[in-house]
Amino acid sequence: MNIRNIDLNLLVYLNVLLEEKSVSRAANKLALTQPTVSAALKRLREYFSDPLLVRTSGGMQPTEKALALKPQISEFIRLSESITQSDSHFDPTSATYTFKILTNDYIESCLLFPFIASTASNYPNLSYNITSPGDTQLTELQEGSVDLAINRFKQAPTSFHQKRLWRDNFRVICHQDNPFATSPTLESYLSQPHIWVSRSGITSENRISKDSHPNKLGELDEALWQLEKRRNIQVFTRHFQAQKLIEQSPSLLLSIPNRLAISSFQTDNLVTLPLPFQMVPQEISMVWSPIKHYDPAHTWLRQQLSEFATTLAS
Repeated sequence: MNIRNIDLNLLVYLNVLLEEKSVSRAANKLALTQPTVSAALKRLREYFSDPLLVRTSGGMQPTEKALALKPQISEFIRLSESITQSDSHFDPTSATYTFKILTNDYIESCLLFPFIASTASNYPNLSYNITSPGDTQLTELQEGSVDLAINRFKQAPTSFHQKRLWRDNFRVICHQDNPFATSPTLESYLSQPHIWVSRSGITSENRISKDSHPNKLGELDEALWQLEKRRNIQVFTRHFQAQKLIEQSPSLLLSIPNRLAISSFQTDNLVTLPLPFQMVPQEISMVWSPIKHYDPAHTWLRQQLSEFATTLAS
């Protein structure tokens, strides 16, 4: 028998016929008319050159051929269903899954850690592998081995999907004894030494120096450049968590995103103040590869993070 010459739906009918051992009951179960199922049984008998079901005093009984076919047909139907049915459901309460997310410590503190803390007890089998831009290559995101990248993106590959989570501006963190704490002016801001935190994008930053053009630094320095101003950067780092350094060095200023300042720098001897100049708020977005776009687990994570982000204080 050539499989191209048979309607594979007939195998589904045969499976039900062998279970019910009755044309009328099989028709009822299949939601078909009795003549339709009778015609299907006739075609099956022709295909297999066997009566398949024969009438006896105890009702219709399967032939030896039919009994041999039954487990094979059942397995065929199981495989067909697994191939053709869309796996559109993801149950986080029972699923075992590891999400790999590329981001920096700003997003960790303001979004990921609070999200994980609020959901960990409900989803005990979900885990998170959070990596920094220096540890992960763009190709890993493109290939789908990294689920999401969350950051400020000047330019992401056009093939990526992207969703904005929030907009954030900067605040200045300083020791209470810093001159800026009592005189938060632009002149005071520029007169103090600064800690510079890199724009931790997908790719590594260019080599920088104290004489670097602001385009090699960040949006904050670009805004100052428009005012024909430049700050004195004394410490270069890729990490936002510089609280200990500020506590021990009253002269230093740290300009960081507002959300991070509110959530992480609440101590008695530190002060948080607005920037003394205007700056366009930065957009925080998550981007992902088209490879992951329709994955049920990935869809769930994107939706959860997006909804959680709206609940956070700005």
